[in-house]
Amino acid sequence: MTRIIATRPNVYTGSPLFRAAEKREDAGWIAAALASPDALFLPVWRSRNLMRGVAEGKPEAVFLPAGAAAALRLSAGPAEVPWAFLGIHGPQPVFALDVGAAEDPLALLPQDCGAFTDLRAVAGVLGGQDASMLAHARGLMHWRSRHLFCGVCGGACVAESAGHVMRCKACDTSHFPRTDPAVIMLVHRGDRAVLGHSRRFPASTMYSTLAGFVEPGESLEEAVRREVLEESGVRVGQVQYHSSQPWPFPASIMLGFYAEALSEEITIDPTELEDARWFSRAQIRDPAANGFNLPRLDSIARRLIEDWVAAG
Repeated sequence: MTRIIATRPNVYTGSPLFRAAEKREDAGWIAAALASPDALFLPVWRSRNLMRGVAEGKPEAVFLPAGAAAALRLSAGPAEVPWAFLGIHGPQPVFALDVGAAEDPLALLPQDCGAFTDLRAVAGVLGGQDASMLAHARGLMHWRSRHLFCGVCGGACVAESAGHVMRCKACDTSHFPRTDPAVIMLVHRGDRAVLGHSRRFPASTMYSTLAGFVEPGESLEEAVRREVLEESGVRVGQVQYHSSQPWPFPASIMLGFYAEALSEEITIDPTELEDARWFSRAQIRDPAANGFNLPRLDSIARRLIEDWVAAG
């Protein structure tokens, strides 16, 4: 199988932040960074990120200065607003701030701060570095909101390590941010590739690559072969890695592959797919003329398809 190289970075990658993980356990340094007038904050409100320029088609991330962030933190009264240290951007420390408890956080901010927007709605036009940092903040705050209680004993958890550990106050178990690995693969043979349609897709005519979560005790290559066989009935031989993409919707890492088909007959699993079929490169180059749509521009699925077509 000819190796197909990733032509450009995937969306949500390429963060300019230096994560400075060694600082997370330095309580004094973190406290000073939080209190610094140079600190920057990326607020997350109910899984939405703060951006300006969305209506004009020129979205950009909004970094709140320390003073504006303090207003949001104080609005919660005695309850602490969840936060986490993301890293250092140039000389400035950057934090994520979960303001989901506020009914209208914009009322507490200057008028030119933009609005809270679904990251997926603007990913096709949002700058790559902004998309990566906003995805980082969104994913980490989602995990924090889902780990308030211990999965071992049910006790309440407290945040430690600058927001990167949730420790149970009852049994002392430490819980770490969760990322679910999922394989996503373009199955191909000769000049054709398999694309499938799921009822979960936003458009009735959208066809995309096959995908599924990695199971315990399974290699990535084994997961690719199993998922393809389960969903389409196609047997796969050689598996080739392409690239990866953080996908914080809510907490996955998409691991992209090309999979060489050993068989062609398709037998779909109706619980996973409504349809799957072979498409030629010519059809994929002009999906509108052939009655289907490709996946969204910010997805690794689209990148796998485009790079395969370009290699033909």
